[in-house]
Amino acid sequence: MTQDFKIADISLADYGRKEIQLAEQEMPGLMALREEYLASQPLKGAKIMGSLHMTIQTAVLIETLTALGAEIRWVSCNIFSTQDHAAAAVVVGQGGSTDAPKGPPVFAWKGETLEEYWWCTLQALTWPGADGPNLILDDGGDATMLVHLGHELEKAGEVADPSKASNAEEKVILTVLKTVREERGDNFWTPMAAKIRGVSEETTTGVHRLYERATAGTLLFPAINVNDSVTKSKFDNVYGCRHSLVDAIMRSTDVLISGKRALICGFGDVGKGSADSLRGQYARVSISEIDPICALQACMMGLDVVRLDDAVGEFDIFCTATGNKDIITADHMSRMKHNAIVCNIGHFDNEIDMAGLEAMAERGEVEKIEIKPQVHEWRFKNTTHGPGGSGHSILVLAEGRLVNLGCATGHPSLVMSASFTNQTIAQIELHTSAETYGDNMLTKADGKAPEVVTLPKSLDEKVARLHLEKFGAKLTSLSEEQAEYLGIPRQGPFKPGHYRY
Repeated sequence: MTQDFKIADISLADYGRKEIQLAEQEMPGLMALREEYLASQPLKGAKIMGSLHMTIQTAVLIETLTALGAEIRWVSCNIFSTQDHAAAAVVVGQGGSTDAPKGPPVFAWKGETLEEYWWCTLQALTWPGADGPNLILDDGGDATMLVHLGHELEKAGEVADPSKASNAEEKVILTVLKTVREERGDNFWTPMAAKIRGVSEETTTGVHRLYERATAGTLLFPAINVNDSVTKSKFDNVYGCRHSLVDAIMRSTDVLISGKRALICGFGDVGKGSADSLRGQYARVSISEIDPICALQACMMGLDVVRLDDAVGEFDIFCTATGNKDIITADHMSRMKHNAIVCNIGHFDNEIDMAGLEAMAERGEVEKIEIKPQVHEWRFKNTTHGPGGSGHSILVLAEGRLVNLGCATGHPSLVMSASFTNQTIAQIELHTSAETYGDNMLTKADGKAPEVVTLPKSLDEKVARLHLEKFGAKLTSLSEEQAEYLGIPRQGPFKPGHYRY
């Protein structure tokens, strides 16, 4: 049975509403879209399933999509990232009350188990009286993945087998798929997938999954890659991490960052913002990298580029920012300094080998001690470089998941306004013309293969324009002669698609 919502505490709605009102003043892009499109209702008829961190900033996004005509069902894309007062405010809605909520359904609370997380995802995908959503707004690709896996099992006539899972989370996913088959039959996911016209994807990991499927010919519907819009990748990944990484470490540990040696694993946009964050507190920052161009950029910023294996015992703070798996292993953590801080700000939850630590705990080699929620000491029993020659400890934040959302409040509103303005534009584009980017392969198997596309440069520039007034910025205008000299339109776009900002 589909539930209307499930959150931690609906009585937090008034607190959440006050913070939403503050955030709206810092999210000029979304508020401008409300003003521009309120009358035309471009999302009327859209049934959007959202899987994205349920924060105050996301609440402004949800209410923007709703104001433009969409029906919404929402989950968080991370077990620790929900702000419970934000979830409560969305459920109560504008003009609603705790006794008579009027907002869209939300299935999210801070501190979900993996079983609860995937249950929530299923609830948000299950539309009352219909086969499901016709659009997905995803962050990390979990909702998109669940629909695809469910359809593929039905097509193959197979039942998911949790015993074949390679890790704990995969076992939970397969259990959900098996339960759905048992309770809802062998034609649940395919009709749902057939109704989905497209997905807009927020982050690097989810985009990578989409491109893999597109290349393999298994992508069922078109996708807009929001992550690689300049006004998303720079604002969110660089400027957002610049703000929120040290915020999370300070809230978690109260450790002085100045003078500490910090290693950022990965120097893409997230790594660049994270390095800025720690350097702003005068930490001594180094980088580990696989990409020679990113490594050279780090060198040109005055940062040492080192191998983690060579220098693991020399650093006080470790932060992964790669989007890859097995970056910091249990063996690495066994060789770290006493009380080294270990955290992740990349997307994957397996950049840090938490499964390896848990296995060591089961064998009695390490003890997990909760200092406070999302802050744990892991005390090694068989090492000798701790106090007095005893076992050392490390501090792991947010259990290896996104530290800025697990231990703080994520990126600030103005940064997320740029990201979420892109998301709203992407959803409007999909709702009005998804078939431009390919057909749903279940409804038109011989049609145009679905593509993964980015928003055009003109819309990227529009997102930037919508935020300039907040900074009091005044753009210079080209003359006709200048525009002709450069060979570009007077009103833009001003850079070619291949330009690197």
